[in-house]
Amino acid sequence: MRIVIPGGTGHVGAVLNRAFAAAGHEVVVLTRRPARDGHVAWDGETIGPWTDAIDGSEAVINLAGRSVSCRYTKTNLTEMMRSRVRSARVVGQAIAAARRPPRVWLQMSTATIYAHRFDAPNDEATGVIGGWETGVPGYWAYSVDIATAWERELTRARTPRTRGIALRSAMVMSPDRGGVFDVLSRLVRLGLGGPVAGGAQYVSWIHEHDFATAVQFLIDRDDMSGPVNLAAPDPRPQREFMRELRGAWRMPAGLPATKWMAELGALAIGSDTELLLKSRRVIPGSLLAAGFEFDYGEWARAAPDLVRRVRTR
Repeated sequence: MRIVIPGGTGHVGAVLNRAFAAAGHEVVVLTRRPARDGHVAWDGETIGPWTDAIDGSEAVINLAGRSVSCRYTKTNLTEMMRSRVRSARVVGQAIAAARRPPRVWLQMSTATIYAHRFDAPNDEATGVIGGWETGVPGYWAYSVDIATAWERELTRARTPRTRGIALRSAMVMSPDRGGVFDVLSRLVRLGLGGPVAGGAQYVSWIHEHDFATAVQFLIDRDDMSGPVNLAAPDPRPQREFMRELRGAWRMPAGLPATKWMAELGALAIGSDTELLLKSRRVIPGSLLAAGFEFDYGEWARAAPDLVRRVRTR
């Protein structure tokens, strides 16, 4: 099948490209900077010749949007919102205008849409949408607004012949350089992989193999639509999550960090503490109910596999 991936040159796009190519699918990546065969130029905002790739395709997986790996300044947050909304809108316009529209449009979203909470897990049916929490930085609500606006473009699009799915994805763990697992592993190997601000906040994650397999599962299942959580069924408190990762790297200890130390570290690497401090306790209710089976459903199994692959990279 032909699968079109707008914004498919980043970390998640690399995971899907690898998996789909191995399965024998044709992958077309829409990108502002075409660099190889299979890349098609687009600007992420306006209709153009790139729409020919969507017409007749089986699936569109829109990953386009400014990276969240940055400081959450007003300028960067505004650009996150603009790039996500406009790209989703124009993808919807292209699908609506296609003579042979794709069977399914999978629109990237984020598990960050759920509330910062410790008391109960968030699934698609009972999960609590965030943005109202007290005791957290006010700008965290903007991340929820971005996710909500992203998904709104999917539901507003006039694409009756195309099934729509919002991929509320947790952090995708792969051995690739520059990904979140790479960053966390560097902290562990430097002896800095201890609890952050006490470490009670939950970390939701998904192994790259399960992420790609789940996406294929959703493409194939004509009975699934709407928001779907892409997360392993094993969210862990950050202190436990990092303890397992240290064990996989055979690092006996990791220095803990206070909130202000985390802020300094995030500033040093050009990131933001929301990625470290927000409690994302997300479970894949819809996938489990549909019979999807995780190969790496537990962090104690996933972390050693990823470490092994980094070592043999």
